[in-house]
Amino acid sequence: MVRGKIQMKRIENSTSRQVTFSKRRNGLLKKAYELSVLCEAEVAVIVFSQKGRLNEFSSSDMENIIGRYRKCSENLQNSSIEEELCMQRMKHESASMAKELELLEISQWKLLGHGLDSCSHHELQIIDNQLEKSLHGIRVRKAQLFMEKIEHLKMKENVLLEENAWLKENARLIGQISSKHKDAIIDIRGGKKSSEVETDLFIGLPKMRSS
Repeated sequence: MVRGKIQMKRIENSTSRQVTFSKRRNGLLKKAYELSVLCEAEVAVIVFSQKGRLNEFSSSDMENIIGRYRKCSENLQNSSIEEELCMQRMKHESASMAKELELLEISQWKLLGHGLDSCSHHELQIIDNQLEKSLHGIRVRKAQLFMEKIEHLKMKENVLLEENAWLKENARLIGQISSKHKDAIIDIRGGKKSSEVETDLFIGLPKMRSS
């Protein structure tokens, strides 16, 4: 016969309640013993009956197990406290960052010229000072870029002047070489003609010359 599922509620009959307590207590202590033997675990069970009678089981010294439990419990409690404090700190930092971001967005919006009707004279003065600082920074950066551009162009100009001077010098050298080469050709041709013409002066009939 299959046992029905027992409903988890207080047993009203005192005799039945005492019998159930005894059976389940013995079963619990037996399971604790088996767990300690099979798994080499440190097990401690403490049970107080309805009348306050103590029932206990421990796989080793009960005081040592209780001391170890208290130490672990304190560590867990401290860890829980630290985690809670860390969470509170993170929430506070997150809220501060969100508030700061909101203020920055409002300030940026006002710097763009929006929502100035609700600003006081002091706030407008602060915005004006911020704009002046921003414009000053822009002008300084602009002047710096201009100077860098001018320096770059000057360097480029010097390079071009050097290249131009180099080209002129090469052109002059090439012109000199061409002129000397032309004079040499003329000298060679002139010398050849002068060797073929007789310039000696004599009186009388021309003599027959053997070739």
